[in-house]
Amino acid sequence: MTRAFACVAIGGTKCSVAVATCENEYVRWHGRGEVPTRGSATEMVQSLSAMLADLLSDLPDATLARIGIVCGGPLDEGRGLVLSPPNLPGWDDFDVVTPFVKRWGVRARLMNDASAGALAEWSWGAARGSRTSVFLTMGTGMGAGLILGGQLHGGALGLAGEVGHWRLADEGPWGYGKYGSFEGFCSGGGIACWAAQRARDAWAAGRDTLLARSEEDLATLTARDAADAARAGDPIALELWADVGERLGSTLAQLVDLLNPEVIVIGGIFTRQEALLRLSMEAALSREALRASAASCRVVAAQLSELISDYSALAVSLIGESFATIPRQLSHAVLGE
Repeated sequence: MTRAFACVAIGGTKCSVAVATCENEYVRWHGRGEVPTRGSATEMVQSLSAMLADLLSDLPDATLARIGIVCGGPLDEGRGLVLSPPNLPGWDDFDVVTPFVKRWGVRARLMNDASAGALAEWSWGAARGSRTSVFLTMGTGMGAGLILGGQLHGGALGLAGEVGHWRLADEGPWGYGKYGSFEGFCSGGGIACWAAQRARDAWAAGRDTLLARSEEDLATLTARDAADAARAGDPIALELWADVGERLGSTLAQLVDLLNPEVIVIGGIFTRQEALLRLSMEAALSREALRASAASCRVVAAQLSELISDYSALAVSLIGESFATIPRQLSHAVLGE
């Protein structure tokens, strides 16, 4: 009987479930579904579990072995609790693991999506072969996963890597509970907020911008819209993305000076908008970081790209498995396994 692994990703914009089987280092995906993140936490988990049942019904010769769940922090991973992430209002001390365990009777494990992303890129993606690497989510929120000395670093409470909470300026877009935070300047929600302010500033100065034509447009303005405006040549949008890259690069310099990583892998928005960010990001990184540390660190887009959430949850489900090379590597990477 084939052993299947369920991969559950919970995000501020959408949630997904995928099913995979593994043989040595080869991953085979057997189906995937996603839904917008709407309704209560309980309703979302019920919807995801029902989706998993549909996916497994298409694999009559497979048995569910484990479930990996990833979600933005803060979390209490040991107890399986989601602790009010800023992009998931209403998910307060919510036990996301127990409903899956009760429904499926298999082990389920929760991990911060940034930490899980670091494991995934280290095992299958752009950080493979490194001993020290950083993974940045750069999605609806902003978090970091840390592989230090070939092991995942979670910190005393499993809360290491919450770089989105860092304050970069006294004023700036709102993110992770404060103005001027890294998440405010560089996450999807923060960039949309920043773009809206740039549009208002342009109107006040008597300038038009493709970012938005009216206040009504601002209500639905997204980071993707801001990128489209920049690619169409809008100078205000181009300046916005240059500033986002500047904030990103200056924060990468802090990570480089602190951790001296071999590689920093950035997912989400960076994988799609690298061309708009790379130049100003590299300029700030070169200016702010120690020269030798910056020279020894590669900054690359996530190799797993749009599949990063699926692979991240798969990595979580495989921790402790011993039948293949990659799971053994994952087991070694997580302290206490």
